Formats: sequence, structure tokens, C-alpha cells
Amino acid sequence: MSTFVKTRPHAPDRFFEAEAAGLGWLAEATAGGGVRVVDVVAVRPGRIELDRLEEARPGSSAARAFGAALARTHGAGASAFGVPPAGWDGPCFIGKRPLETTPTDSWGVFYAEQRVRPYARIAREAGSIDADELELVDQACVLIAGGAFDDHEPPARLHGDLWNGNVVFTPDGVVLIDPAAHGGHRETDLAMLELFGSPHLDDVIDGYERESPLLPGRADRVPLHQLHPLAVHAASYGRGYGEALIAAARRTIALAG
Repeated sequence: MSTFVKTRPHAPDRFFEAEAAGLGWLAEATAGGGVRVVDVVAVRPGRIELDRLEEARPGSSAARAFGAALARTHGAGASAFGVPPAGWDGPCFIGKRPLETTPTDSWGVFYAEQRVRPYARIAREAGSIDADELELVDQACVLIAGGAFDDHEPPARLHGDLWNGNVVFTPDGVVLIDPAAHGGHRETDLAMLELFGSPHLDDVIDGYERESPLLPGRADRVPLHQLHPLAVHAASYGRGYGEALIAAARRTIALAG
């Protein structure tokens, strides 16, 4: 099989090594029927070599199989919310930005303090949101950290950056690439798929729920779980994402009420 090399001469220290660690951790779940991930051929500073994937047209049956496999990957679990890939003690990243991975018992505390607030503050500095809007995000984070949405589900093994560009349909089914893997809530991966428009999303969710039913009201919680990717994008890509972040924060506050 041919390979594909990604390089980044000015990548942060251990950037591609972190990607390889995330892929390896997710790959551990494939023995139990989890989603396949791209194979790492070699990794070194500033460079990672991966198996080249042959892409195929997305279809509903492949999407349902992907949903079921994703549920099994999530079900492989993590030791805590916020935990990095097992055995990895280096930095983690979401895109080019640092990703905190401090193990935390409470999902709400983890999500508010490690996944939403840091990027919302950067978004404010970048001018994507204003001071009043940052306060609105902070209000949502207070509710989240206070346990308003804690549901006693165990930490899931997340891909962590599950937009449709990292979901590759191949002739043999879906293969995942480019993770920001960590322990989190399984609905966060699903919400990111929805945010950026996964092909055959209804079939993905159907396959997922057949394998591992979600708690009632998932659709209402999508804005809550999109706060993280929206904050990350608002930090880098401007006002449009800032407006979407504020809309999600308002819906989160209303949901808690």
C-alpha cells in the first residue's frame, strides 16, 4: 500500500507524535469492533507517514456501520474525563492549538474549564466575540461546571475532532484520521459530526443508537456539545463562528433553565 506524508516544519514540539498516540489509542478499540483508523507507518518531529486511503462514495449502509462502530469505540472508554491517550505524557492539540488533558471526575467541570472557556477567551482576544458575549459564554460555563448537564455516563474514548473531513469513506468502510483523542462525553463527537455536515448523518445516528442507545433529548443537547468546536473555530476563523458560539451558549442556558 502506498503512503501519505504530512509535514509541518514549524509544528509545535511533539505535534505529530501526539497524533500518532491518539490514533494508536483509538485503534485499540478496533479489536472490539470499533471504527478503523488510519495506520501510522512512521513518525518523527515535524513529520508523520500514514497509509494512503482509497476514498469511496458515502452510502447509507456504510454510514450505519460507521455509527455502530463509533459507539463501540466510545464504549472502549477512558479512565477519566479529559484524560489523554493511554501512555501519552506529552502535549495534545486540537488543530494547531494546545488541548488541555487534565483528568477530571466531573464532565461538566472538564468541559467548561478545558474545552470551552480557554478558546472563548482567545476568541474574545481575536475580536470574534465581544466582552458581553464572553460573559454569556461564561454564564453557560457556570451552569455546565455546576453539573447542570452531568448525566453519570462514563467517560468515552473520543476522536475529539470528528468533523466530516476526518471521516473517510473507503471501499472497506469508514476510516478515521487526524484525532484530538481524549476522554469525554460521547455526544460531543456526534455533535461535531452534525455541526460540519456528515454525509448520511441520520443513518450514522441510527446505527449508533442501535448499538448503544443515547439518553433521551440528545437533539436538544447538540448546542451544548457544539460549544467546544465553535469556541475553537471562533478563536481562529472569525466573527461568523463567534456568532454561532453565542447562539449555542444562549440555547445551552435556556436548556438548563
